[in-house]
Amino acid sequence: MFESKNLLQAFDRVTDYWSPKVVGRVNDQLLKVAKLKGHLVWHAHDDEDELFYVVKGQMHIELEQQVVDLHEGDFFTVPRGVRHNPVAEQECWILLIEPASTKHTGDEVTPQTRSLDEQLA
Repeated sequence: MFESKNLLQAFDRVTDYWSPKVVGRVNDQLLKVAKLKGHLVWHAHDDEDELFYVVKGQMHIELEQQVVDLHEGDFFTVPRGVRHNPVAEQECWILLIEPASTKHTGDEVTPQTRSLDEQLA
């Protein structure tokens, strides 16, 4: 049976900042919800683009040559191979769309890094 999902209710599953949860799939792309506060880590995804869509709040994505500000309703795609660091001064809710092969923090490993299994839980 097919059923719809409510994006805002999906955020109820997120209990920790920087800990995305997979809420859907479109072909080889995963849809993940996350709550952000503070900064993650400078990293890159060598083979995958990553889309950030702000559902609630605001954030910015630091790139090596610029900073991209995002507000509710804004989205930005970080191209593959581009080093970036997501930052949210206050709590921000985002929807991420990225290939299933995307590592949470690229090749960087920090206490905030989450495996795909953790994101699926």
